[in-house]
Amino acid sequence: MQRQTTMANAKTIERKWYLVDATGISLGRLASKVAVILMGKDKPTYTPHVDTGDYVVIINASKVKLTGNHPKTKKYYYNVSGYNGGLRTRSAGVMLEEYPVELVERAVWGMVPKGRLGRQMVKKLFVYADEKHEQEAQKPVLLDLAK
Repeated sequence: MQRQTTMANAKTIERKWYLVDATGISLGRLASKVAVILMGKDKPTYTPHVDTGDYVVIINASKVKLTGNHPKTKKYYYNVSGYNGGLRTRSAGVMLEEYPVELVERAVWGMVPKGRLGRQMVKKLFVYADEKHEQEAQKPVLLDLAK
């Protein structure tokens, strides 16, 4: 009896919608678990060169937890002008207060593959600073990552 390995392709993928409440969850743990779902590594049909992941909606991004000294010492960099001396920094505490959506998106982006496939995976991520979100029509299933 010979068993055949099935390879996922765009026609055979079934995508689900998940809703994640980020209240009180550590940023790194949230990002790593969401990245696994976006990549599809939690499915038995995972194929490395195909985007087999599901859609994820993260709410309450402003209530995510930063542990240790990260609010003061962790820096996020961005280059405003493209010229020498144009590099600017923001601490993680400032990012959490003023740009919580970008903070969570950057953390998740750091944990998915880089390149064309990774960009395709990140497009399935929707982050909101509060409880209101625009994906109610898709009926996302609540996923409890706090446990």
